[in-house]
Amino acid sequence: MKTNTNTNIKRMVLTAVLIGLGTALSLIKIWQMPLGGSITLLSMLPIALISIEYGVGWGLTGAFIYSLIQMFLDLAAVLSWGLSPVAIIGTIALDYILAYTSIGLAGIFRKKGVFGICAGVFIALFMRFVFHLISGTVIFDIWMPEGWANPFIYSVCYNGLYMLPEMVLTMIGSVILFKTPSFSRLVSSNLY
Repeated sequence: MKTNTNTNIKRMVLTAVLIGLGTALSLIKIWQMPLGGSITLLSMLPIALISIEYGVGWGLTGAFIYSLIQMFLDLAAVLSWGLSPVAIIGTIALDYILAYTSIGLAGIFRKKGVFGICAGVFIALFMRFVFHLISGTVIFDIWMPEGWANPFIYSVCYNGLYMLPEMVLTMIGSVILFKTPSFSRLVSSNLY
């Protein structure tokens, strides 16, 4: 019984630390888009690590908590955009809750080695992109500049400008991290 309690406490503490680290890194913006979205200093990697370390169920829970924090950090900006109440609810659901919670899918192939971890991270980040893409197509088409005929193409381009570099940086960070022998030994106890 005591071992189970210690394991759960360790899991909760590590999850809280990784959420805190992800939140701190999300505030370090390499590039900020004018209508939301930014390239950060590997802010999604600590959230992905929760899922990689403890599995998708725990990862989705940690990522959901992270999504709420991101939402509260950006809530004043979202409310200042002059969106309708329905658009605000859609933005909160798509751009925050679903987009950031999807990072918790990163551990889906965690037992398949570095390739599986990278594949899981890619799927998680791609799903985040998909939720931003849907939001951009359905909600933010009102801000589509003149000359753009298709809101879907505009959303792909806008969200791709920050999500593609964010995905590449996170993938590179994942590979470097999991190729490091000391880190691999640290997490291997929960992977196999």
